[in-house]
Amino acid sequence: MRQTTARSIAVLLLVLGLAAPASAGPLEEAKAAFDRGDYATAVELWHPLAEQGDATAELNLGVAYEFGRGVPQDYAKAVEFYRLAADQGAAKAQGRLGHMYDEGRGVPHDDAEALKWYRLAADQGLAAAQLSVGVFYKNGRGISQDSIEAGRWYRLAADQGLAEAQTNLGFMYMQGLGVAKDHAEALKLLRLAADQNDVNAEHNLGMMYNEGLGVAQDRAEAAKWFRLAADQGVAASQYELGVLYGMGKGVPQDAGESTKWLRLAADHGHAQAQYYLGAMYEDGLGVPRDNVQALKWLRLVAGTPSLELSPEIRDKAFSRGNALAAKMTPEQIAEAERLAREWTPK
Repeated sequence: MRQTTARSIAVLLLVLGLAAPASAGPLEEAKAAFDRGDYATAVELWHPLAEQGDATAELNLGVAYEFGRGVPQDYAKAVEFYRLAADQGAAKAQGRLGHMYDEGRGVPHDDAEALKWYRLAADQGLAAAQLSVGVFYKNGRGISQDSIEAGRWYRLAADQGLAEAQTNLGFMYMQGLGVAKDHAEALKLLRLAADQNDVNAEHNLGMMYNEGLGVAQDRAEAAKWFRLAADQGVAASQYELGVLYGMGKGVPQDAGESTKWLRLAADHGHAQAQYYLGAMYEDGLGVPRDNVQALKWLRLVAGTPSLELSPEIRDKAFSRGNALAAKMTPEQIAEAERLAREWTPK
């Protein structure tokens, strides 16, 4: 099951960052220049307006400095301009200032300060900030963990059509976190988000069809949703699709396809995919038998931190790896362990 994280919210806040003018004049000229890629002209027009205390110009200069549009990238200057606009109550500037504290850009990382600014923007109805406040409550960042409060903020953003909030709230209804478990409500929210191409919603819909949660179990429908997310690089969906191909459920049984998807997930660091890929190399299923590759993957899984993997899979990888190593030469073992040490996720 997947949710939108605070880091991915940065994209939402960027989209909402640049403020448009309410009427014609220098602000409109600056916005037109920015939209056509003439960032230097936009910045030149915004500066005198910002010096007069225009909050829209201050916000837009913050965006220009944060992303290096028409000026050298300068997070500290971005924070300076965001703060000027935020202090005047500009919700988008408050959201971006919260993001700067969230990421530690131009200011020291500070969860409490980030939450303060996100909440000010959220209280004015900025959906991306409402999502951020929900994430902070869900994860206990800058405040005590509170799933009920997280769900309340997700609902506010979801009701504005924000796909990421719909996904997170749908996940909470799937699991009964902060709300009563309700698979029908989860499906409704996830479909709304998936209609906006949210990859986490696509994955979670795949899980619901795969497990028959709120719908009749339908592995073909699950494979459809997993493939949509897997094609966009979601490792958990790549793993689930690989398993379906390996079992021939919802898709034709195909060891080669199974290996392809499991390898993609494994290369992204998905530990269960790494375990099954190691087993496939040991048994020669979908790939040539290769004990060095098998042991490499099994050693990686055995060394996965306990919070990231079930103890059962980790213990199986440890036992299977030791049994395999007993049949290998010292040179083969050394090579497998070297490959495991040097492996990095793609």
